Amino acid sequence: MKLTTAVIATGVAVSLTTAVVATARLRQEARHQAERNDAVLTQNQLGWLAHMSTNPDIAKLWTPQDMDVEEYMQLLKANRLICMLSLRDRLGFVPAGHLPWYAAQLMDSDVCRRYWARFGDLRAQEAEGDERAEHFTRVLAQAAKNRPHAQAAPA
Repeated sequence: MKLTTAVIATGVAVSLTTAVVATARLRQEARHQAERNDAVLTQNQLGWLAHMSTNPDIAKLWTPQDMDVEEYMQLLKANRLICMLSLRDRLGFVPAGHLPWYAAQLMDSDVCRRYWARFGDLRAQEAEGDERAEHFTRVLAQAAKNRPHAQAAPA
């Protein structure tokens, strides 16, 4: 091989390597930006849930007609716990295979079971089309099913 051919081949190899590394870096940055956006949106949601679950005057505006305000505030606290676990799962802080254990811990709580009995179907609808959210919802639904002694929400 001539020297010029070797130089050109080396240049092409370096260019391709640079392009591959740059593409990987752009994908990684896009993923990290999506994670940051998700965390910010979840932080907003958690703040709203905290405010709603501690302020009866505000919660009253959003309480379903067939539910007591105090019960709704308790269910919002359970929702907040579930949202925190969901964020940890989406960001990769729940080790592989541990989500069922965390879900079972949540569903050991009567208020979490009451929340899931009332709003689990809504969460499943929200998750449609998002594979990770659908998996999270299925795991929580299974944990709730494994602890069927949930109290019916007072009307």
